[in-house]
Amino acid sequence: MLMAHPTVLRNLVEQYEALRLLHAESGSTEARQRMDDVAYTLCVSTGTGDVDSALVAARHRLPGARPEDDSILSA
Repeated sequence: MLMAHPTVLRNLVEQYEALRLLHAESGSTEARQRMDDVAYTLCVSTGTGDVDSALVAARHRLPGARPEDDSILSA
């Protein structure tokens, strides 16, 4: 399965979190649609079926998320 680049995943996570903080799910039609679009893109990009799983998977792929990433940074 193809996986999105970590930069793309970081951007999607940041967008989703910003929309959630702004309560987009209870906002205008446009805000709800944008949140749904970002959630869908996260799911497709991570190969998951729900946004919570997508967020976990995306965060796991970000630099520094795994112990082995620390050894790369300190080398």
